[in-house]
Amino acid sequence: MLQNRIGVLDLQGGVCEHLDHLERLGITGKRVKESGDFEDIAGLILPGGESTCLSRLMRIFGMEEALLAAFHRGMNIWGTCAGAILLATRVLGEKPHLGLIDMAIERNGFGSQLDSFYREASIPEVSPDAIPLTFIRAPKIVGVGRDVKVLLQFEDYIAAAENDRVLVTVFHPELTPCLAFHRYFALKCGALTPESLVEATGHFWNATSWTRLAPHA
Repeated sequence: MLQNRIGVLDLQGGVCEHLDHLERLGITGKRVKESGDFEDIAGLILPGGESTCLSRLMRIFGMEEALLAAFHRGMNIWGTCAGAILLATRVLGEKPHLGLIDMAIERNGFGSQLDSFYREASIPEVSPDAIPLTFIRAPKIVGVGRDVKVLLQFEDYIAAAENDRVLVTVFHPELTPCLAFHRYFALKCGALTPESLVEATGHFWNATSWTRLAPHA
């Protein structure tokens, strides 16, 4: 695997936003659209979107087995929002999907799209500064196993957690200018080293920065 390349599952959801953040860190991002695309990446991001749709598309295109094989070869995975649902061993009210991190998660834990919200939080393991958090029809992590470390917990739910190989966030770091979680994941999977850390490069972020990476651009 190429230790400086991170893939983003490109079937549905917020793909370009993640690629934009990776580029700003100086990391080579790769669109993962078929089973052969897992061969040369150190990490994979499962973006926000619709978890049932993503799971179904992975099965249709024969990507689920390839993803699991790459994971067992050493590829790390980060799931944001819908991606976190795909990675959980337990999904309330439905069958689990990939089951790669021991946790229980509740789909649409806050309600409908209208109940989306923004807040900030301190996560010392990820950044010395407060991190902006965007929750969009977000799930709630309601329990974790012994091998799972909680990175962020609020009153009645967990918002970020990890094990040795998997990172999950129920919010969307790719929808803010903050690079902290993308940097943290890049370090986790070896695409960055502490010595090679850089700040944003190439362009300034705004709410439409990602559009230049859209297929029609």
